[in-house]
Amino acid sequence: MIAELNGKPIEPSALSGLALYNYGHFTSLTADRGKVRGLGLHLDRLQRDCRAVHGCDLDRDEARRLIGRVAVQVDGASVLRVTVFDPALDLGHPGEDLRPQCLVTSRRAPTNAPGPIALSVAEYVRDWPEVKHVGLFATVALRRAAQLDGYDDVAFHDGQGRLSEGATWNLGFIDVDGTVILPDQPSLPGVTLQLLCEALDKHGIGWRERTIRVDDASAMTAGFVTNAAVGVRPVSVFNGSVLDAHHPLLADLRRQYSEITAEAI
Repeated sequence: MIAELNGKPIEPSALSGLALYNYGHFTSLTADRGKVRGLGLHLDRLQRDCRAVHGCDLDRDEARRLIGRVAVQVDGASVLRVTVFDPALDLGHPGEDLRPQCLVTSRRAPTNAPGPIALSVAEYVRDWPEVKHVGLFATVALRRAAQLDGYDDVAFHDGQGRLSEGATWNLGFIDVDGTVILPDQPSLPGVTLQLLCEALDKHGIGWRERTIRVDDASAMTAGFVTNAAVGVRPVSVFNGSVLDAHHPLLADLRRQYSEITAEAI
């Protein structure tokens, strides 16, 4: 694993604020041979969230340079996480001017496409859902509970049963007529899902957003989750209902995503 803060190996003391206060935002992306799918969208996210979380602008070109520094040090595909935080944040005075910095870390990307995923459901709406912030306690706790209950992961719904997203991914379904259906509740605008929707438009495959309740999922033909680490992953079980993890359209979605041209860092 590589961990660099502003292009230099990070000192443990610089992590204390992030560990103690858990205030910052990030994006995760998969880099392979110096290229990233949706790199521009990831940089857009970092800029947008930096203004929202820290109240200042992020140097886009510098962030790109720091991502590239780490990407060239890893052989093969790797998942890079870019965390933007202020190591000098004062918990008692967070209203003071912040000076966010970029921490870039790496881990090996999965060598094989992950198999179908079994999902439970839980009532939870993330704080500030449109921001990819570092506050992951509840999502990890709910994922742990799902795994202790025999599932792989968990999807979230609000108090009225309306589905939104998952712990670290976006959620989608395929209706009986072959239309891709996405939840319309507040959620993180995932880069992978944005790229996939663009590919669907390009190939003339219908998709739309609408309210999907937990009970609606059992009537769906198939389901999938998306994020930068797994791309498009089929859902085999949703809240006890078996879905078609081998639906032909799922293979099309995975292929269309894999054919998206990656941008050079």
